[in-house]
Amino acid sequence: MTGLSASGKTTLANRVKFEFSEKGIPCCLLDGDKLRTGINSDLGFSELDRRENLRRVAHIAKLFLEQNFVVIGSFISPLQTDRALVKEIVGEKYYFEIFLDVSIDICRRRDPKGLYAQADKGLIANFTGVSQAYERPTNSAIVFSGEFELNSAAKDILEYYLRN
Repeated sequence: MTGLSASGKTTLANRVKFEFSEKGIPCCLLDGDKLRTGINSDLGFSELDRRENLRRVAHIAKLFLEQNFVVIGSFISPLQTDRALVKEIVGEKYYFEIFLDVSIDICRRRDPKGLYAQADKGLIANFTGVSQAYERPTNSAIVFSGEFELNSAAKDILEYYLRN
């Protein structure tokens, strides 16, 4: 899943994980915020650090995939080249992109961690959508826009997975 901060990636990813678990499908969730507190805690938010963050995550995901887990990834991943790198590492067959196309206005309104306010004051450098660009995906398998309905979106993802 890709989208701006506060677009609902983590919330939706957790709901999707629940849906998969309810169906008995082994899955794991790799969330950007959680991985940055551990294995990727040595990385910042420069373009190179973001790329390395996603490269590491892709290799972790590949290990889970090799053990027959569905891997749900929740990352801002602002650059198309980085998303393509993840797809290359995990394999095209296992990768499908979900874009949470939520406007920056909605994300700012939600802003559960106060990050946009801090970025606006210059307290956070390289903040996607404020001081760093976000390249909108052009070929996502699924796109949810605006203030999408969480349970319905999670069920749509499960159905897409089961069909493919």
